[in-house]
Amino acid sequence: MINFNVPPCADRAMDYISECVKNQKICGDGPFTKKCSQWIEEKTGTAKCLLTTSCTHATELAALLAGIAPGDEVIMPAYTFVSTADAFVLRGAVPVFVDIRPDTMNIDETLIEAAITEKTRAIVPVHYAGVACEMDTIMDIAKRHHLTVIEDAAQGVMSTYKGKALGTIGDFGCYSFHETKNYSMGEGGALLIREEKYVEDAEIIREKGTNRSKFFRGQIDKYTWVNFGSSYLPSDMNAAYLYAQLEIADEINEARLALWNRYYEKLQPLKEAGKIELPIVPEGCVHNAHMFYLKAKDIEERTALISYLKEHGVYSVFHYIPLHTAPAGRKFGRFHGEDRYTTSESERLARLPMYYGLTPEQVDYICDQVKNFYL
Repeated sequence: MINFNVPPCADRAMDYISECVKNQKICGDGPFTKKCSQWIEEKTGTAKCLLTTSCTHATELAALLAGIAPGDEVIMPAYTFVSTADAFVLRGAVPVFVDIRPDTMNIDETLIEAAITEKTRAIVPVHYAGVACEMDTIMDIAKRHHLTVIEDAAQGVMSTYKGKALGTIGDFGCYSFHETKNYSMGEGGALLIREEKYVEDAEIIREKGTNRSKFFRGQIDKYTWVNFGSSYLPSDMNAAYLYAQLEIADEINEARLALWNRYYEKLQPLKEAGKIELPIVPEGCVHNAHMFYLKAKDIEERTALISYLKEHGVYSVFHYIPLHTAPAGRKFGRFHGEDRYTTSESERLARLPMYYGLTPEQVDYICDQVKNFYL
């Protein structure tokens, strides 16, 4: 069976983890946490990067920094993971879902402004498959309406929009380093902060409401409880595992892109024959080959395709169930406007295996099986 995903692992990972144990530094904000944060800051140009225990927690931290409060409304797509909404529901806010674009599966930027009310406080664009949302339009809307922009860039590490790293365009950006992502620490994430004025509050909230970060930098001689907070620090062993991958990030990225391009080339004849649709990457967007998907005619055809591939040794999956159709989505949020594409497009999408270490020969076999299904 060709697995759908295999978590990435770099050769030096175990050496770095052993180094943590040997040096008796395995809790949060150790040497490898600092190395990962510095790497992300230098690579993306963000003012500050704070590693977190998950992208979920990075988004929760962003919601706290943005001052999201009960009764506030936050605009986002329904075609996303539950964490995108959970972070704001926990603050008592209402997720307001708007429809997606069928070409990128991203939020339709032309529908955002109509969803804004006097209660709207933030826009949360989700960069699906590492392909950027139309950020110029979104940032213009946010500026005119005085809204915070929190980028859900869980899938967007190494992707850019008009030369800017995803996660650095809005006020805050959230990365995921879950085992299903291009770069992994098992469970983990990062918060990217665009403006320095938020950094001190972010450090305090992340450190259980204490000014412990200042203490470790020698800025104060003791630390204490100064605000509300929680524990969002990942173990330095997790960061050590991640840092080994960041050292070869370009190699991993290029390998994934080569596989993505191979998929696209091999499946192009089916697209030209009108059997399937393939991903679209708009001009100005540089993606990171986070996933490769195709779209079948409808949910029945997709179900049959996934079953056929499994029978022939290929593990393929569908993706999100739109949040506004879920019990919690109906309870906590609302959909603004018409669901023209969110549900129908989500029911057509099938994801093919994509991971660092997948071979060109395996991609060829997968494509052959997709062709056999349709021909």
